[in-house]
Amino acid sequence: MKKYNKKSVPRETVLSINKKYGLSPLDSAILARRNIIQGEDIKYFIESDLRFTHLPFEFSTMEDVVSRISDAIDEKEKVLIFGDKDVDGVTSTAILYGYLKSQGLDIQWRIPTGDDSYGLSIEAIDDFIKDTEGYGSLIITVDCGISCVNEVAYANQHGIDVIVTDHHNPPEVLPEATIIIDPKMPDSGYPFKDISGAAVAYKIVSALRFSKCALFNQDITLLNVEEKEGYFKIDCIKSRNLVPKKEFSESFYPGEKSIYQTSLPEFLKGQQIFVWNERNIKNNLALIFGKGIDFQLFDLQPQVEKIIPSLKGKSLSQLKGLSKIARYKESEESEINSFYNIFVTFAQKIEAVNFPNHQKEALNDLQLVGIAALADIMPMKNENRIFVKNAIKAINEGKTRKGIAELLARMDLVGKKITSTDLSWKLIPALNASGRMGCANRSVELLLSDDPQKRNELAEEIIRLNEQRKIYVADGELYTANQAEENFNRFNKQLCLVFDQRINRGVTGILAAKIMQKYNVPALAVTLSEDKSVAVGSMRSCRNFVATKFLDSFGDFFINHGGHDAAAGFSFEKEKIEIFMQKAMELSKSFNLGDQDENLEVDAELPAEYITPELLNTVNLFEPFGEDNNDLIFLTKALKIQDMVLVGKSERQHLKMVFDCGKYKFTGMFWGQGERMNRDFSVGDKVDLLYNIGRNTFNGNTTPQMIIIDAEKSADF
Repeated sequence: MKKYNKKSVPRETVLSINKKYGLSPLDSAILARRNIIQGEDIKYFIESDLRFTHLPFEFSTMEDVVSRISDAIDEKEKVLIFGDKDVDGVTSTAILYGYLKSQGLDIQWRIPTGDDSYGLSIEAIDDFIKDTEGYGSLIITVDCGISCVNEVAYANQHGIDVIVTDHHNPPEVLPEATIIIDPKMPDSGYPFKDISGAAVAYKIVSALRFSKCALFNQDITLLNVEEKEGYFKIDCIKSRNLVPKKEFSESFYPGEKSIYQTSLPEFLKGQQIFVWNERNIKNNLALIFGKGIDFQLFDLQPQVEKIIPSLKGKSLSQLKGLSKIARYKESEESEINSFYNIFVTFAQKIEAVNFPNHQKEALNDLQLVGIAALADIMPMKNENRIFVKNAIKAINEGKTRKGIAELLARMDLVGKKITSTDLSWKLIPALNASGRMGCANRSVELLLSDDPQKRNELAEEIIRLNEQRKIYVADGELYTANQAEENFNRFNKQLCLVFDQRINRGVTGILAAKIMQKYNVPALAVTLSEDKSVAVGSMRSCRNFVATKFLDSFGDFFINHGGHDAAAGFSFEKEKIEIFMQKAMELSKSFNLGDQDENLEVDAELPAEYITPELLNTVNLFEPFGEDNNDLIFLTKALKIQDMVLVGKSERQHLKMVFDCGKYKFTGMFWGQGERMNRDFSVGDKVDLLYNIGRNTFNGNTTPQMIIIDAEKSADF
């Protein structure tokens, strides 16, 4: 059986998680084993409410973005959105274009098609100038642009502002854009850097929606006075667009100081002051500073109680114990922080009441954000989990976005409980296929079209393109199989690079990923552009090796390059191919790849009686699975085989096994292992199993089943 490892975890850690968050002992043990022990991390497994995502104005440049786009709407400017051709770029384009178009903006979109290179191009800028008869004044890039130094400069020369919205690693030299918004920028201000380009677009649209609210760009200070033993504590949080900007905290004895001997007046200058229970606050302030001071306070409590009746009559001291957000803090929540959390929740609920379409539109966009997170292999942690949860929930509740529904209907996924695995392995490859085949515009059109007939035609075309993509991948594997083996050895078994002009340009990323998986080293697949003048390629990395740093080490070798830590793309003149391969081979000698431990990490060892349908509750907690959150792996020893049968559509190649788990009989699928029936296993044998828990849907009914990773006859049998 495959090598595996089950980490030991301190019992007290498991008990602490179990007690504090009310999770089962099994769930608590798995979290501890995966080193998910901090409340800030655990909450993203328990919660799915959008209130737990980060605020859009935490981006330091978001106010500037909203201001510039709002000016474009008011002045009826002509605007171009330029996106990438992968799923993230397609969804980013659809999210931002869809919203801005609904606001009456004179807007067009464009993404690379055919043999176009990645990123904003001079040709795209020239076409925009021509299409708008020279009146085009703003370009917004989505999921690209952070490396487009020359192109942004060219746009500037023609009087066109450029807003770069991206999420790729920023290079040393940045474009001189009007505004840059990228969570990976050192000064971005955003607390989580690993969101997709579509998530960045979604945050921009969320900020634009909030700009219609009365609280937009208002300088508001939340003030609280807490009575202690013999003294008072004044706490303030200064906020703008719901984001904390500055804090004040100081303790005072009654009559100790004049207010003018403190920094409080300066802190409150120019601010609207919100309090909870105005009468109580004014009384306390009078006790501290005397009755001659007139504070202009706005009592938020009555307004909040109208929107959230469950908070009626409660003090901040009582409310801090009820806060779901405070539940995940490592230290006790303060009254002022509780007040701030209430304020943000109130503001968001007011927006939902005053602008009911905002929430509906946001949930529609979130389906694209969730799909993009999976497609671009964003880590399934932090707010990415909430994005994907909401996307899957909407789809499973039949609120599927038009366009996505068309594709799901052609994949026999209608009526089935959709999971992140279904999206990653079925929907996303199809949606991505149009870009790989040079027709990414088809996917954008599908996501934006309101014409059912048009969507039907586009979905059919995308399915055909996906089938063609599969053929190109198979051809690419055939062309490069021998070369990959040779170059793996030539490149010091630290890197694998293949080049063949017959490789279809659209599948270099898939091919690089397959080679990386086979040899467990960073891999590159390179081909030629359609006109044979440029070498284009993709890199996929593993073992903590950063792809963009490797490409950066080539200096000014490339026409363009960029990407993420684990995935990148590049292009260069075809005459340099031998130089490229030689330099890559030399660099590979000094690689310091991470640990190559191939042991499977077991999440829990389960006795037979623990294998029940309730295991799906544990699976539900840890979904969505993906990058940095692999499928749960269970181990069970000496499990009795009650029955076995061979299954398979064309030939009986898979092994379906039924296990005696005491009260329940559990089915397990051992894919591609049909030849082991009666050779390695027989009915009545006891076996040791490594497995995941999946779902089997038949005639609308969903039941849990084992997906067997490996099995062997028990040693004590």
